[in-house]
Amino acid sequence: MLTFLGISMVVVFTYLIMSKRLSPVAALTVVPIVFALIGGFGSQIGEMMMEGLKVVAPSAALLLFAILFFGVLIDAGLFDPLIKKMLQIVKGDPVKIAIGTAVLALTVALDGDGTTTHMITISAMYPLYKRLGMKPLVLATISLLSLSIMSGMTPWGGPATRAITSLGLDAGEFFVPLLPTMAGGMICVLGIAYLLGKKERERLGVIDIDTAPSQTQALAEAAAAHVAAEDIKRPKLVWVNLLLTLTVMVILVMGIIPVPVLFLIGFVLASMINYPNLEQQKERMLSHAGNALTVVTLVFAAGIFTGIFSGTKMVDAIANSLVAIIPESLGSFFPLVVAITSMPFTFVLSNDAYYFGVLPILAEAASAYGVSPVEIARASILGQPVHFLSPLVASTLLLVGMVETDLGEFQKFAVKWAVICSLFITVVAVLTGAITIL
Repeated sequence: MLTFLGISMVVVFTYLIMSKRLSPVAALTVVPIVFALIGGFGSQIGEMMMEGLKVVAPSAALLLFAILFFGVLIDAGLFDPLIKKMLQIVKGDPVKIAIGTAVLALTVALDGDGTTTHMITISAMYPLYKRLGMKPLVLATISLLSLSIMSGMTPWGGPATRAITSLGLDAGEFFVPLLPTMAGGMICVLGIAYLLGKKERERLGVIDIDTAPSQTQALAEAAAAHVAAEDIKRPKLVWVNLLLTLTVMVILVMGIIPVPVLFLIGFVLASMINYPNLEQQKERMLSHAGNALTVVTLVFAAGIFTGIFSGTKMVDAIANSLVAIIPESLGSFFPLVVAITSMPFTFVLSNDAYYFGVLPILAEAASAYGVSPVEIARASILGQPVHFLSPLVASTLLLVGMVETDLGEFQKFAVKWAVICSLFITVVAVLTGAITIL
């Protein structure tokens, strides 16, 4: 009965959010309550939901302060010098332009926001691509793959946050062993950028264009305009902001301070350093409040879903049924199975449906083979390069619009590189121990 109820709940939840009958927040809240009532758990619903909220509270705090921290630094112009330098270096060589695109996108994607990443990357590089006659699909592919690596693995990015939240994990325990895999992913993106740039160089040659400083400045300013108005830039504080960012990253890796607290401190310091005026601090916070509130609300709604899903023992029932049909021979390869299947699953399902509906079932099933939930969580994000090609991803729709191409054409061009990238980081994750084969 519980197995049937749990599967039905996941199916209904998935259908409602994929068909856009309900928003993810509404579906995450309403669907589990309805099914808990059907299952006769009415008197326990409140307690289950509170337990779920307690589990996700640290993740919600992490997301809130990470978004505000990186938002303030982008507003202050931390990445502007990089944009300008890239435009000066790449000039008319398609290979340099492609690699420069990857460096820029990988850096900007640190904030975990797809919209910001594509807006900055495309705004900075698209004029150069058009001037040289390079394919916009190359630009779009590099930007998307860069985002999938940085946003997919960082604990403040959407996929990782959902995985951490869904399974109630510690962000540091999840993230630190993934650092070599992330580094491998960055190398893979740079390698793909080189190959795509080389193809363009063979097609176009090296074009001798006179990228004068004034033109470079104009292009950089056009890109920066998408991030923040000039009156909130703090060019004199770039090195201070860079030092602050590096300090936060080092402390994050060392695990000295809980990650949510670390980003709270980082956000406060970034605000005080760049905007000592209280009114300016308030304006910067409000400018990012919409994005932060949307994500945090989603996390708390997920707490309701996971609290009821776990409290009613639906997860246990489904996992036991799943274990019963999985051959014993596959048990030791469970993390690898999750990593590979995450590519098609996350393409056809939204991240909400996969991480809140499917991942808890996989994690519970894996526990029967002695595999920890944190390994399943790490494995689940390795298919993100393919996921970002999905029409369910809003930032991808923005991306194809900005490069003036068709989604189907983009998918056809990029799918090979996305699959290669996913398989590459899966191999790196196995070799570095982020996921293990027992």
